[in-house]
Amino acid sequence: MIVVDTGPIVALMNRRDNHHTTCLELLTNAPGPLLVPAPVFTEVCILLESRSGPTAELAFLRDVSRGAFSVIDMTPEDLDRICELVDKYSDLPLGTVDASVVAVAERFPVTAVATLDRKHFSIVRSKAGSLLLMP
Repeated sequence: MIVVDTGPIVALMNRRDNHHTTCLELLTNAPGPLLVPAPVFTEVCILLESRSGPTAELAFLRDVSRGAFSVIDMTPEDLDRICELVDKYSDLPLGTVDASVVAVAERFPVTAVATLDRKHFSIVRSKAGSLLLMP
């Protein structure tokens, strides 16, 4: 089980992306389920539609509806933790979407995060310590 950030999904859905092959291999072979926090889901949809068009967005939506990804709604506890993280790492700045990845990783608990965002995730610490960043 891994938590998936925006970057790997966007790369997966765009064959021309420099990270496409790596993300395809990772997300195809990762032990499931692939957990996608609700804020990540929304960000992916927005980016796919704006960068690649409605066909790419629709392909992602179909993957979600078929169970390739599990969209995780935010709980009140997740939102409290997101607030803590956004406040603590305001100098990065760490936004809601990235903080939601950490909050979901802590809730399940998961130590592996699929992300292309080394800047934020190499600095941010979960309650259990550092997160294993993939790929």
